[in-house]
Amino acid sequence: MPVTTFETLVAAAWEQDFSGWDFRHLSGRWVASSLSWDYRQIVLDRMRGSLSMLDMGTGGGEFLATLQPFPPAVYATECYPPNIPIAKARLEPLGVTVYGLPDEDHLPFADNSLELVINRHESYVAGEVRRILKPGHSFVTQQVGGQNMLELNQHLQDEVEFIYSDWTLAYAVDELERAGFQVIDPREEYPVTAFKDIGAVVYYLKVISWQVEGFTPERYMAKLADIQRIIQDTGQFICREHRFLIEAVKPA
Repeated sequence: MPVTTFETLVAAAWEQDFSGWDFRHLSGRWVASSLSWDYRQIVLDRMRGSLSMLDMGTGGGEFLATLQPFPPAVYATECYPPNIPIAKARLEPLGVTVYGLPDEDHLPFADNSLELVINRHESYVAGEVRRILKPGHSFVTQQVGGQNMLELNQHLQDEVEFIYSDWTLAYAVDELERAGFQVIDPREEYPVTAFKDIGAVVYYLKVISWQVEGFTPERYMAKLADIQRIIQDTGQFICREHRFLIEAVKPA
């Protein structure tokens, strides 16, 4: 591939806007294998009969909007300021109350007030989630684990460093159990993901800014070129995602 094309792909990816939590820009350029579980279906199953629910870290509300019809009372929280107006515009017409928060450490709900809390790839404080749940009801979360996409770190960093490397299923289960939850059927998997061009790699690193802290194309251009050569030779750059799923019930 000509150098100018490589540089154009990198520059275009770095300049591409990102809003909500929408990765359609990478459609066909970032191909992930499936998980054995279906988070959406699990959530839909738990929604049946629930009178109230909270979606933590709703992003732009893209996922939550697909779960209609909702329980009578539905709430969403979001901590990333650019996403908050997007979430409000999408969800409030559907009857969802959206809270913009500085973090998820203190949730704006009374003790024992909600029948379902869901969380897809958002941080949480186990004790705070337990506080707001009614006894006998569930917290369902799918998390990005600390080994996620480490092949990027291995290729870009002289010393591999990822700030969330200790975030594993075992750690999360222990934390929830210590907070007083009963954990049901925890699962953990490492699905393969293939980047099909270097622009997709750069866009991912721009959006997931904590993967390689301080990443800029200029700083890592030579190592990006190494990844580009792998893509030229093999048609893709292979990484492993790290996902785990937990349902935790507050005892009755």
